[in-house]
Amino acid sequence: MKSPLFISIPLIATVGLTACMDTYDSSSNTAQGAALGAALGGIAAAATVGGDDKLSKVAAGAIVGGAIGGAIGNQLDKQAAALRQDLGNGDVKIVNTGSQLIVTMPQDILFATDSAVVVPSLQNDLRALAANLQDYPNTTIQVIGHTDNTGSASYNQELSTRRASAVATILTANGVAPYRVRAYGRGEDQPVATNLTPEGRAMNRRVEIIITPTA
Repeated sequence: MKSPLFISIPLIATVGLTACMDTYDSSSNTAQGAALGAALGGIAAAATVGGDDKLSKVAAGAIVGGAIGGAIGNQLDKQAAALRQDLGNGDVKIVNTGSQLIVTMPQDILFATDSAVVVPSLQNDLRALAANLQDYPNTTIQVIGHTDNTGSASYNQELSTRRASAVATILTANGVAPYRVRAYGRGEDQPVATNLTPEGRAMNRRVEIIITPTA
C-alpha cells in the first residue's frame, strides 16, 4: 500500500503550480518550468524531512520549487526572444523546452564541406549569440556537433568534435567565460531525420547549442 505522503505529493505539487501560475502566463514555457519546479521541490522536501510536519514541508517545497522553476522559464522566454531578434536568421532554430534553450544551426550554413572552419558570414551570428550569453551569465552552454552517416563513423565523430570546438572557440573568444562552455561531438549517432534522403541528411548535419540555467 502506498504511503499517504507519496499519494499527496502530486496533489501538493499541483497546488504549488497553481500558486505560481497566478503570477506567470500559462501559455508560455514559464508554466512548464513552474510545473517541473513544483514537482521537484515537493519530492526534495519529502526526501529530507520527517515527522508530523512532513506534508507541510512538502507543500512549502512544492511552492518554492514552482516559483524557482517559473522564474527560470520566464528567463528562458526573455532570452529566446532577445536571441531571435539579435540573430534574425531564419535558418537558425531556437527551441525553449521550459528548462533549456536549444539553438540549432545547420552545419551547411556554418561550414564548407569537410571543413571545421566557420564561414565568415556566420561568425557574426555567433558573436551575437556570445553577447546574448553574456547578458544571461547564470547559464552553462553545451556545444554539440552532429553529422549524417556519409563516410565512416570514426571520421564523422572526429569532424563533429572539431566543428563543435570551432563554434565553442568563437563563443569564448567573444567574451563567454570558458568555464561555462563544453564542446562535444556526437558524429552520426543522434540523427533527427532519415539519412536516406538529401533533405534528411541535411537536417542531421547540425550544431546544437544547449543553454541551461544554473539557478
